[in-house]
Amino acid sequence: MAVDIEVRDAREQHRYEAVSGDVVAGFIDYRDANGSRTLRHTEVSADFEGKGIGGALARAALDDIRARGLTVRPVCPFVARWLNRHPDYLDVVADAYRDRVRADRS
Repeated sequence: MAVDIEVRDAREQHRYEAVSGDVVAGFIDYRDANGSRTLRHTEVSADFEGKGIGGALARAALDDIRARGLTVRPVCPFVARWLNRHPDYLDVVADAYRDRVRADRS
């Protein structure tokens, strides 16, 4: 069952948050350096697992990164797997990380 969420950039916490009402359903931590954003960790609350929150977070984060003209370093295994299944986002992946994303078949 899908959940209505809004994904926002919570800059003060260095993370993208998926919010349902007033509840944070999940987040992706990030760090910025040298024109690139490292997506470090994705976490979804147990109450929201299996409802597409992780995918919505990944898509929104990557859309935002692309819109800002940054590249992404997907060190988070979830984001790397998501990118592997969505090759239309490979253009935003930093060159040094493209092979890792393509190699992640899990």
